[in-house]
Amino acid sequence: MALMTTPICEFGKPASDFSLPGVDGQIWHLQDCMGTRGLLVMFICNHCPYVKAIQQHLIQDALTLKKLGIGMVAIMSNDSSAYPEDSFSNMQRIAETLSYPFPYLLDETQAIAKAYGAICTPDFFGYNADYALQYRGRYDASGKQQFEQHQASDLLIAMSQIAETGEGPQNQIPSIGCSIKWKQDESPISLL
Repeated sequence: MALMTTPICEFGKPASDFSLPGVDGQIWHLQDCMGTRGLLVMFICNHCPYVKAIQQHLIQDALTLKKLGIGMVAIMSNDSSAYPEDSFSNMQRIAETLSYPFPYLLDETQAIAKAYGAICTPDFFGYNADYALQYRGRYDASGKQQFEQHQASDLLIAMSQIAETGEGPQNQIPSIGCSIKWKQDESPISLL
C-alpha cells in the first residue's frame, strides 16, 4: 500500500466528461450525475482501508447532499486483475450490500482517473453547478480509523457551502489514502 496525499485544489478547473459502465448495468455520463447545485466525483475502491473506514458515513452524507442538490458519483479505477477485491462483480456486491445512493462506475482503462488527476482512494473532486472545481480535500480527520460518532465531515461542510454559494472553502486539507493501483507501466506519476 503506497500512501498518497492529494494536491491542492485547482479552483475553477472544469470537470472531465466520461462514459462509464455502472454496477446497475447503465452507461453513465458526467451530466447524468450532476445535481441542480453541484457534483461530487469520488474515486474509491473496495479494498482500501481508508475507503472502508468512511463508507457508512459517506452514505449518510450522500443522502444529506442529495437533499441540497448535490449529485454524487463514485468511480473505481484500480487494476482489478492485480486487486481482485476491486473486480466489477465485487463492486456490484458492495454497492448492493451497502445500498450506495450514488452510481458506482468502472474506469477499466484508467483514462478517467488520469483525466481528473486522481491519485488515491479516496480522492474527492467537488464541483459547483457550472462544473467548476471547488473542493479537492479530505473526507475528515479520521484517516483509516473508524469513529462511532459521526460529526460533520470536511467534505460535507465544503459541499454544503458549494450548494449554497457556488464556491468552496479557501482552506482545504488534502485527502490521504492508498495509491490508485495503476496497470503495469500506466502510472501517470513517474517514481524516481
